[in-house]
Amino acid sequence: MQKIKEFKFSTTDITPIVIWLLVILTTWTFMHGAGHFLELTPEALGKYYNYKWILISHITAGGGALILGIVQFWKKLRTYSWKIHRIIGLLYLLAVVVSSFCAVVLAFTTSYEVNLAYAFSLQIWVSVWISATALAYFFAIKKKFKLHQEWMTRSYIVTMAFVISGLILKTPYVKNLGSFEDISPSLFWLGWSIPLYLYEIIKSSKQSDNKEQRAANST
Repeated sequence: MQKIKEFKFSTTDITPIVIWLLVILTTWTFMHGAGHFLELTPEALGKYYNYKWILISHITAGGGALILGIVQFWKKLRTYSWKIHRIIGLLYLLAVVVSSFCAVVLAFTTSYEVNLAYAFSLQIWVSVWISATALAYFFAIKKKFKLHQEWMTRSYIVTMAFVISGLILKTPYVKNLGSFEDISPSLFWLGWSIPLYLYEIIKSSKQSDNKEQRAANST
């Protein structure tokens, strides 16, 4: 019988654990703010009443994706067991599939009750989410793990952007800028596009530094 390798915690594990706990806290804060939807009444759900189970599934699966996804970036756990990494990855994929499917339904139905700009911003947002996650899974199957990691990062950035944008919209400063109908579309665009842009800058800078280092070593 093969001996199970022991996972030993060290001081280097403190940072990923703290980040994971912060993500759990952020997710709980966001989902707690949506707790009134569980009353399942027309008053609590408003325009979502006819799509209440779609909405609840979207929020619940999205919360699962947030908590599961961040674990995949814990390098020590990832290298400790590829089997665990794959299982968590498949659970993340399943959570995104459920949440994004529900998001598509809401983006093409209830969102139009706000305005066209609101609906369109959500439709593009969920399209980016689905495509980034699909590419991450595709490259994992093809065993192109560098590309898999890059697209997994993009997928999780878009996943986290849903929560961050939602929490920012609830801050007093943003509320004072104007109505929800006027502010939310622009904030939704910024919520995922700016973080993705910054990620591309950081990634490109690292690639440039690596090329320069290799060139210097070869001379």
